[in-house]
Amino acid sequence: MAQESSFAASSETHTPTATKSVDQLKQIAAQVRRDIVRMVHAVNSGHPGGSLGCTDLLVALYFKVMKHHPEPFDMNGIGQDLFFLSNGHISPVFYSVLARSGYFPVAELATFRKLNSRLQGHPATHEHLPGIRVASGSLGQGLSVAIGAAQAKKLNNDDRTVFVLMGDGELEEGQIWEAAMYAPHHKVDNLIAFVDRNGQQIDGPTDKIGGLGDLRAKFEAFNWRVLETDGNDLEKLLPTIEEAQSLLGQGQPIMVLMDTQMGFGVDYMMGTHKWHGTAPNDEQLEKALQQLSVEEAGDY
Repeated sequence: MAQESSFAASSETHTPTATKSVDQLKQIAAQVRRDIVRMVHAVNSGHPGGSLGCTDLLVALYFKVMKHHPEPFDMNGIGQDLFFLSNGHISPVFYSVLARSGYFPVAELATFRKLNSRLQGHPATHEHLPGIRVASGSLGQGLSVAIGAAQAKKLNNDDRTVFVLMGDGELEEGQIWEAAMYAPHHKVDNLIAFVDRNGQQIDGPTDKIGGLGDLRAKFEAFNWRVLETDGNDLEKLLPTIEEAQSLLGQGQPIMVLMDTQMGFGVDYMMGTHKWHGTAPNDEQLEKALQQLSVEEAGDY
């Protein structure tokens, strides 16, 4: 087992004032991407494409934006910012970021999708894996859960923020639009939602499978405040999140439409639905790792 780097798990409490530089975040993102391709390769199973595309967002949230306490893990997250992953099939990126930010040992990533592992293909709660507050992967439910958590915080006079990530193909689920209608009506203004707008889903491009149309116009018609950004460029993503935070508490939920490339960081995976749920072979893994270099690798 390789020696763990400074990106390994710790008991550090992460707050908005204890932040990392953009260059440090990029190094962490590269390490997380190494984790993703290694985890999926090891069991010839999992979803690398969307995981690689959403890495920058999760790294930004857990290492710079959110106030959260990895240890001891509190299921209710009182006084903490909360994150919910709706498109739970991209669990590799979620597990890596949770481990690297201190929720459980980095070495446990080696058990991904194996028998009796806490790291199931889709995140689940009955294994009591720290950092997982809801089972996800049955698509379309995460926004509803996040809205409920945000309303609970309001009822409890808890001024922290709830974040949720959805996939663009996931927006074909009807429950998303019921939730999208509900949140503005009830002024759930402590919520920031993200859509991974990579234009791909398991069967092909979204514009050919479901035809999502003008997502900005749709969410604005439901009375959301809508921002757009490049989800694979931290210099653009971080200011957009800051802008979203500045709009909280004004009577509307916030939606960030985040353009990404599926498979970002690995050239042969980028921009195609074919790597939605396909694992790299030995040769492909080696090529990916060569492209995902870090100054001090901390591979588990």
